[in-house]
Amino acid sequence: MVELRHPSSSLGSRVASSPMKRDEDTSPLIHDHFSQHVEDHPRHSSRDRERSFWWQTYSFSSFSKDDPRFSQRGSRISLFLLLFVAIAGLISIFSILHRLNSPYLCKKDGIVLHCPRVKEKPSLWENPFSATTSWKPCAERREGGISAKVSHYFEHCADLPPENETSGYLFIHAEGGLNQQRIAICNAVAVAKIMNATLVLPVLKQDQIWKDQTKFEDIFDVDHFINYLKDDVRIVRDIPEWFTDKSELFTSIRRTVKNIPKYAPAQFYIDNVLPRIKEKKIMSLKPFVDRLGYDNVPPEINRLRCRVNYHALKFLPEIEQMSDLLVSRMRNRTGSPNPYMALHLRFEKGMVGLSFCDFVGTREEKARMAEYRQKEWPRRYKNGTHLWQLALQKRKEGRCPLEPGEVAVILRAMGYPKETQIYVASGQVYGGQNRMAPLRNMFPNLVTKEELASKEELAAFRKHVTSLAALDFLVCLKSDVFVMTHGGNFAKLIIGARRYVGHLQKSIKPDKGLMSKSFGDPYMGWANFVEDVVITHQTRTGLPEETFPNYDLWENPLTPCMCKA
Repeated sequence: MVELRHPSSSLGSRVASSPMKRDEDTSPLIHDHFSQHVEDHPRHSSRDRERSFWWQTYSFSSFSKDDPRFSQRGSRISLFLLLFVAIAGLISIFSILHRLNSPYLCKKDGIVLHCPRVKEKPSLWENPFSATTSWKPCAERREGGISAKVSHYFEHCADLPPENETSGYLFIHAEGGLNQQRIAICNAVAVAKIMNATLVLPVLKQDQIWKDQTKFEDIFDVDHFINYLKDDVRIVRDIPEWFTDKSELFTSIRRTVKNIPKYAPAQFYIDNVLPRIKEKKIMSLKPFVDRLGYDNVPPEINRLRCRVNYHALKFLPEIEQMSDLLVSRMRNRTGSPNPYMALHLRFEKGMVGLSFCDFVGTREEKARMAEYRQKEWPRRYKNGTHLWQLALQKRKEGRCPLEPGEVAVILRAMGYPKETQIYVASGQVYGGQNRMAPLRNMFPNLVTKEELASKEELAAFRKHVTSLAALDFLVCLKSDVFVMTHGGNFAKLIIGARRYVGHLQKSIKPDKGLMSKSFGDPYMGWANFVEDVVITHQTRTGLPEETFPNYDLWENPLTPCMCKA
């Protein structure tokens, strides 16, 4: 992605006013006074060029008329050239006038209309319509049958059984939190398709951090999942009855494939896993996190993964209904319909500790964090002497989570007013209310699901931590603007889903590397900081981006899962 930086003005001309004084300002998202430096060299006006052309043509015609060496044929060629240029000029003029005056198709309230061609004004709440209409989702399409294409991709492999048969049964544990489990499920369906195996409904493994015992059917609609994918992969609810020793899975080396590399190509499964499945009839894969690549599998397999992610995996109706209720309350908090922003704030104690970044705090607070890191990650901590240099390097590279106060300053620089309604999806913020104070002072309308809903309404969802995570996921997904503060599966899945439905919804991905330089510059005034923030983030709002080798399918489904509109 191209990153645009506006040249900073001199230090003496920088304005150093406080962001808190900008509460009533309506600074636009994109400035319209950027100047272009033009080299000082003589240019001919269009009239001069036109006069020169006609003069040369006239001189040539006169010369050819008087000179006996020129035949009548030469005169005809000259006349033909003049006629051709005149016709081409008229066509160009009419074409330009037609484009300027003709309407184009646009959609309003679900109805396709002819809209006048007007210049779009920058919006805080959505991407430009003109920049979001070139792509449409197409993962649902099954052109010519995905099976035939995948088989053709592996036509040299004689081990694949016929389409109406199965190689055996594939069993996986989807590890991690809800979003990591979601990715594992998508990959499991893809791997089963590659090997023409029957997939046993994935088990959601208990996570060491979340301590959750959620089952697949506690979160997702199983019937919809199986029926939607019935033309792609055969999926069964449980291990077949003829396999009596179910405890043998994941405990016996004979039944487990453990040497799968990260981002493995499709051919790896054909060469190394398929023979064992055919021999043992049922095999488990462990571990199964990021065990399938992106650019080393057939495009149809990537499209299948999108089909699972965006169409087959549906949350239970009660989770969908509760999320719709929370969204409705967010959109009517001011007494009339209002847009809202969803902020994924990743600043829990575990995230702060794992990042090994340095943050503002007292000596006692930093000492406690050092003890926590030494206890949880002793190999990385070692004796702690290298951590300061490591923290500086990571912050410079934009690999540190944004603090709540830093997020507030960035959002105000983008032009979001104090009255903005913000839904916060977060665990317990490290530092508590003191750490949240700068964000809440600049944006007092911060709410969480616990503040939008009563204890009774959320009681049914507290049985499973992943149910609460699913509510956050859906409210963020349906927001007008989504803002991430650090990487992770939650943010990239939401950004990818919002791109998949048309790129119109803003999904802001702050440039943390640039922001760290700006925050560390004591001479940068507010005006220049605003200019840097606005220009830098013009292209970081979830607009269409071409994919590249080793791209992340979940954050950018453009090429395999979307088609030119």
